[in-house]
Amino acid sequence: MNKQRALEIAASPVMANVTYDGTPVYIQHVDEKEEMARIYPLNEPENEQSVPLDSLVEH
Repeated sequence: MNKQRALEIAASPVMANVTYDGTPVYIQHVDEKEEMARIYPLNEPENEQSVPLDSLVEH
């Protein structure tokens, strides 16, 4: 996923269909400098992690 689209999704109140490794996730924050995203699986909000933007897929 490109940085600009990840920023748009993170800022939007509308839930986007994004996956990380096949798991639906919520993007909390995007680190533009490092090109990383702070995410968590929709069914495990306590399981936050930072992942590279290019590992996220929008469906």
